[in-house]
Amino acid sequence: MSGAAHSQVVPMSKPKAAKWLLGIGAILLTICLMGGKVGIVFALLIALMLTGIPVSIALGLTVLMFMYLLTQVPVEAVALKLFSGIEKFEIMAIPLFILAGNFLTHGGVARRMIAFATSMIGHWHGGLALAGIIACAMFALVCGSSVATVVAIGSIILPAMVKQGYPKQFGAGVIITAGSLGILMLPSIPKVIYAISTNTSIGALFLAGLFPGILLTVMLCTTTWVLAKKNKYPRMPKATWAQRWKALRESIWGLMLVVIIIGGITKGIFTPTEAAAMSAVYSFLISVFVYKDMPLKKTPEVVRKSASLSAMLLYIITNAVLFSFLMAHENIPQAMADWILSKDLGQAGFLFFTNILLLLAGNVMEPSSIILVMAPILHPTAIRLGIDSVHFGIMIDANMEVGLCHPPVGLNLYVASGISKMSISELTVAVMPWLLTMLAFLVIVTYWPGLSLWLPKAMGLM
Repeated sequence: MSGAAHSQVVPMSKPKAAKWLLGIGAILLTICLMGGKVGIVFALLIALMLTGIPVSIALGLTVLMFMYLLTQVPVEAVALKLFSGIEKFEIMAIPLFILAGNFLTHGGVARRMIAFATSMIGHWHGGLALAGIIACAMFALVCGSSVATVVAIGSIILPAMVKQGYPKQFGAGVIITAGSLGILMLPSIPKVIYAISTNTSIGALFLAGLFPGILLTVMLCTTTWVLAKKNKYPRMPKATWAQRWKALRESIWGLMLVVIIIGGITKGIFTPTEAAAMSAVYSFLISVFVYKDMPLKKTPEVVRKSASLSAMLLYIITNAVLFSFLMAHENIPQAMADWILSKDLGQAGFLFFTNILLLLAGNVMEPSSIILVMAPILHPTAIRLGIDSVHFGIMIDANMEVGLCHPPVGLNLYVASGISKMSISELTVAVMPWLLTMLAFLVIVTYWPGLSLWLPKAMGLM
């Protein structure tokens, strides 16, 4: 039936297509004429993105076309910036956290975290779903990737929930949104990218996400518990304290990584980048030699997959660095900051405007690209309005979480679709109660800076 529906898609007629092209062309021309150099840059970027080419390539081509046609900057300078832009030591944290996340995913850490969470709250209404959220939060503390969190926890907990009698839509909605905790809790690839883009402390950003992550975990659990109680979803037998202690002992090796990351950074033993290296080594050791769930011969395959994903991200970063170079050369961030400040929005109005802009961007771009393009533009205005850089970063991070959970480019939706064999449209409906909860959480994070800033200040990182 679905195949037939796809085969009956009616192509757009030539007159209608021509009208659309003329309309889009007129809009882009208006942007160029009204926005000056700023308008030309963004009109070029939008036009290239509308052709369907990847965002990273669109960023690079925008820079090359603008520089070649409208400036006197030599091409050699662009080539030099292409390489010097990714020479920062902090960028090394990205492939290392990806490698650590892959070792944890394959090494049985997720399964043991689920067992511990289930032993603690499995007897509540919707106990297995609640355990899935808690397990996602624990895995997020050591992982740094939402996609890895959805894969690691969802592939185990979702089949178990269906087997227990939960509707598949309910289970999928839980895992999609809880998986987004992967980029909010301690280590986080989007946080590293934001820190590099804005020269913000990575250590402070890591710690700043802990309390917001705990709050979101509680809010998602509350939504899940209310729905489970209302629909009388299954509850599990209450575990004994002996069973809980056994589950804790088995999961403690994975949870110790949290202590290593927090302790090492706050005590000054190592930098966040060195913490990423420690995470990768520790994850390898416990996966292969402690839990023994990942055979040693599988290591090259995990490293190869991590390298492939890292190369993709670094390519996006490289092109975004070029785009930032163009904007800085043309003084675009300062011009936009002056324009926004002239509107007299104030802190509250600017934060509201930023959230709307980022939510719209989440419909067409993935988190890394959004941060790399938007952060250098919006960050100068935030600083001039007296908004703390760390708080602003956590707000952007929370916004990216929402983007991961809704179509058309929500990565968590596609990963969950592969696990659950459900269509994106079905998952979009299934995720709605938790998505509304996440929007409420976004409002709290935006207008309560103390939630993000208290811990890094208390630990002396700010």
